[in-house]
Amino acid sequence: MAQTTARTTSLSRRSLLRALGGGAVLGGLAGCGVPAAYVKPGDRGVADESTADQKLNWANWPLYIDTDDDNPNKRPTLEAFERRTGISVDYSEEINDNDEFFGKISPALMNHQSTGRDLIVISDWMCARFVRLGWVQEMDRDRQPNVRKYLDPLLRSPAFDPGRKFTVPWQSGITGIAYDRRRLGREIRHVKDLWAGDLKGRVTLLSGLDEAFALLMQGNGVDITRWTAEDFHTVCDQVEREVHRGQIRRFTGNDYTKDLVSGDVLACQAYSGDVIQLQADNPDIRFLVPEEGAELWSDSLMIPNRARHKSNAERLVDYYYDPEVAAELAAWVNYVCPVPAAREVLAASKDKDTAALARNPLIFPDDTMRRRLAIARDITSTERVEFAKRWNKIVGL
Repeated sequence: MAQTTARTTSLSRRSLLRALGGGAVLGGLAGCGVPAAYVKPGDRGVADESTADQKLNWANWPLYIDTDDDNPNKRPTLEAFERRTGISVDYSEEINDNDEFFGKISPALMNHQSTGRDLIVISDWMCARFVRLGWVQEMDRDRQPNVRKYLDPLLRSPAFDPGRKFTVPWQSGITGIAYDRRRLGREIRHVKDLWAGDLKGRVTLLSGLDEAFALLMQGNGVDITRWTAEDFHTVCDQVEREVHRGQIRRFTGNDYTKDLVSGDVLACQAYSGDVIQLQADNPDIRFLVPEEGAELWSDSLMIPNRARHKSNAERLVDYYYDPEVAAELAAWVNYVCPVPAAREVLAASKDKDTAALARNPLIFPDDTMRRRLAIARDITSTERVEFAKRWNKIVGL
């Protein structure tokens, strides 16, 4: 079992929507304006070469898989898969931004060409666009008994992919509130607590539209699985008021962690995985799932159209849903594990630090926390241009 270590690197797994231009292009492709972009089910696959060609190409984010403590170029779980199956994996850490990666592979996909990749990991709000465009292939669950058995029920059926036919969560996380309990001198329990007088100028929100809106809606009592345009504009009105009165210090990407550590910010919108890392150095930093709820999100595995090694890719996905393997991965990445059964594996570890991870609700949410988590419905192609225009004006993008 790999032991967890505190890491200070904080790379965003959920990229911000940088500009209206990107959102407009993506929205246009997903809508009826560019019908040629959609790929029909019968045009998505090619002859599977998996049996004759024992390999696959996998694109992932940096620092998103376990590595050997003494050699960061060695990936224990991945190497174990290669030994067990005889399948060689060409693993590349080439995804640094959802929109950037979309732009990199979209020309091939819209032109019915191979991307050169058999497996990719992107955030679910971006996965939704791939699914709508018909750019990914349905996985064969008969080849994935572990996924069928062990996938967390909370993650099984997001609105954009009912039944998870096209996507499988790699890791998950929670968008909630982080705060410094010692510096603030009190607890935070609700989203509305961010607007308290003693936090004026000491609050940050996430700048990305897809990252920010759901938690703020939950603060208004909205069911984010079926939010409306009116709910969105209500949130925008609220945020505009808080900007004008100086409550919000700034809008951030993952650099909010620096402000929280320095004390320039006392409370902020935050990702659970980042806070686990910050708590290793400062236990006074707390992560809150507000009483109104918080957003549960995932970065998911998908098999793009015309992948040449589909069966090999499906086999690798299922391998990571073996609870033993999922536990080893969870001990390293410290995100919400999509395999609840991995908790028992970690709890049985003879290493006390590793066993303690099984009790961490930010890796394995307890029942109280799980009742407060929900997956937001995604922003549709017709909504995106209008919503991005308003949000980016507020944020200053």
